Amino acid sequence: MCPVNLNAVALKMKRLLKYFGQCVFCSAILLVLLLFFGCKEEDKTVEDISKVQVDFSVLRFDREFAQAGPNDIPNLKEKYPFLFPEQFADSIWIAKLEDTIQLQLSGEVDKTFGDFKKETEDLESLFQHIVYYFPKFKLPEVITITSDVRYNDRVILTDSLLLLGLDNYLGKDHHFYRSIQRYIAKGLDKQYLTSDVASAFAKKVIKYPKNRSFLSRIIYYGKELYLKDKILPYTLDAQKIGYTSEEMEWAQTNEEQIWRYFVEGELLYSTDSKLDRRFLDPAPFSKFQLELDSESPGRLGRYMGWQIVRSFMEKNDIALEQLLNISADEIFKKSNYKPKK
Repeated sequence: MCPVNLNAVALKMKRLLKYFGQCVFCSAILLVLLLFFGCKEEDKTVEDISKVQVDFSVLRFDREFAQAGPNDIPNLKEKYPFLFPEQFADSIWIAKLEDTIQLQLSGEVDKTFGDFKKETEDLESLFQHIVYYFPKFKLPEVITITSDVRYNDRVILTDSLLLLGLDNYLGKDHHFYRSIQRYIAKGLDKQYLTSDVASAFAKKVIKYPKNRSFLSRIIYYGKELYLKDKILPYTLDAQKIGYTSEEMEWAQTNEEQIWRYFVEGELLYSTDSKLDRRFLDPAPFSKFQLELDSESPGRLGRYMGWQIVRSFMEKNDIALEQLLNISADEIFKKSNYKPKK
């Protein structure tokens, strides 16, 4: 069945009925027509995206280094100069070839990712969608590495390179992550890799707000997540935001209560920087300062911003690139957002 946006269909139908009157027969005919042409439009978009040509390569530096010997270091340095800082002598890299931890990391990455075929296909789909919506985007050269589990730098996107630290995606219960806080470790799973790449791209095209209000910041993250809706259409919402399925269900179930807390507490236009730590930054849970805190997932402010942006886009005929430059106040006012009950 075609994934038609029913809210958008309802909005169009409401507009058309102004001209045709409240006729039940007309309503039925209009609904059928809107669903039909909505499917056609969705199908056309999917077809157009599938035709987008993306020519990129994935270089498995992690494997090349794991299989290298001391005599191969000069060739690797020539091929990947940006991965070999000049201040480090060759002896450092030769010693790393035989380092026990490095050998274990390489082995675990190989066990988890194998030939990287599935991930390459996911990246191809992501790049097709990005190029479709952002034709000026230049495809980066993708290079897989091990990074000694530097999870804060697991994905690095520059104008020409995409570095993926695969040792940061071995699964939340991997023994390499035992000393890492659980709320961080749960995101160190390969199911989140493509979503993390999408986040890195989002930072390139969405400006962080100068306005210090809480609303402007939740809308900023809402734009990022809505962008993922468009460039990762086959990815679960939980994966887009970095939640487990249980955390996603909690957010959806409690959306009305979260919104009431934000509104009644007059948080939307507050400039209190502590709100970032409570509702936007990665954390084991959100901080309502209530008994339910321990049950909640972190970053619920981002989730709420996402729902506001979705509501705005359902009610307004705006291109994706236009959305990214619209102010938070305008998005909020024109969203007529009402939480799900």
